[in-house]
Amino acid sequence: MQYMSVEYLYLKPNSPLPNIDRWKPFRAAVLIEAKVDEQWQANVSSWLVKSGCLYMVAWGIECSSWDDSVDFATLEKFNYGDIPEAEFVMTTWHENETLSDALFYLKNNAIHSVTDTPITAIVHISHTSKKHEVLSSYANA
Repeated sequence: MQYMSVEYLYLKPNSPLPNIDRWKPFRAAVLIEAKVDEQWQANVSSWLVKSGCLYMVAWGIECSSWDDSVDFATLEKFNYGDIPEAEFVMTTWHENETLSDALFYLKNNAIHSVTDTPITAIVHISHTSKKHEVLSSYANA
């Protein structure tokens, strides 16, 4: 599977979430470089799942909690019942790894078991955008 496009989305903590339904289905790296409150994190996780994210790679501040949060949002989407394999959201977290390592994993290993994800989204949660730096790191991964 060759990935068609990479999308960079910069989000300030607690900012409104845009409509990204056009990316469905997609895989995402969530890069957390700013502290966020639990409710906004839950909202972002639910938004990712409902928007069609099928593989989420978390890196940065408290990234393991994002893994849990997206898992919980997936369970919630299916009312804690059976999750169809084609809609199961894979999650990983990359604590104590470099950004380059996490992006390498996303680019080369984050492959959904049954559904193609032609869009790669990089969701950057920070106080400042680093679009060119992050996209360059992804390109070189």
